[in-house]
Amino acid sequence: MKNRIREFNKFRSGFVTLIGRPNVGKSTLMNYFIGEKISIVSNKPQTTRNKIRSILTGEGYQIVFIDTPGIHVPTTRLGSFMVKSANNALNEADAVIYMVEPREKIHEGDAAILKTLTGVKSPVFLAINKVDTVDKPVLLKIMSQYSAAYNFAEIVPLSALTGENVQALLQNIQKILPEGPMYFPEDQITDQPERQIAAEIIREKALMYLQEEIPHGLAVEITAMRARTGEADSIVDVGATIFCEKDSHKAIIIGKSGAMLKKIGTAARRDIQLLLGSPIYLDMWVKVKKNWRDNDFLLKNFGYGEQNV
Repeated sequence: MKNRIREFNKFRSGFVTLIGRPNVGKSTLMNYFIGEKISIVSNKPQTTRNKIRSILTGEGYQIVFIDTPGIHVPTTRLGSFMVKSANNALNEADAVIYMVEPREKIHEGDAAILKTLTGVKSPVFLAINKVDTVDKPVLLKIMSQYSAAYNFAEIVPLSALTGENVQALLQNIQKILPEGPMYFPEDQITDQPERQIAAEIIREKALMYLQEEIPHGLAVEITAMRARTGEADSIVDVGATIFCEKDSHKAIIIGKSGAMLKKIGTAARRDIQLLLGSPIYLDMWVKVKKNWRDNDFLLKNFGYGEQNV
């Protein structure tokens, strides 16, 4: 009966891609939409490496959000993969959310993205994030500049962190969704496997605590995830390996007497337990894979190959 009611009311669904320069708040916005931490967040650029799909199902609609890596000038094969992944996601979209920071002058990187958007046929919504950091006259000037540069479906100033005006953006997107099926079960919020999310959680904590030159050379692989049999508390054993590019980086990641690795592991354990809904035992190792970001075989092994674009 429930499905029949939805059909009668013309259920709407679609794919919405989030694009923008690195570190403008795309992952924060997607997490706010879903109400769960699906995409990792960091103040370091190029945090998101893969397209990450999150699913928001409401009364009469389902939106599949595609969070993309920040668009930048790549210097490694990994960087090229990330930019290609972001550009390809535009072709999957029924709508695009283009997110920018409230700069008084359009950044050259944003000018390049605006040029890319000229080939997009779907409606493009401009989300000006971090509006709490600028005065209203400045914000109006920024909105005017972007309005002159591109014919946006709507320009929405908002704060992905506090949620200010996020609902207005969501309502505008709902209005343009085509009639369509429910692509995912209504209680599913992502298509990412638990292992992938757990690996990203560990990488997020490493980004949080490590020095600037190290995080971009990190990859995390979950080598084991299994519940102990016969345990009353259903403890899940999680094995993870952190890969880095230099022996000197390995020493820093481990830290004196293992202090840094323990710090990363303690922070990651909390989030992974929330993800799995069970207590976990986290066993982490650090290994060196020199220049892995320019190694096609290793990129594919870590999930950054062409088949994942």
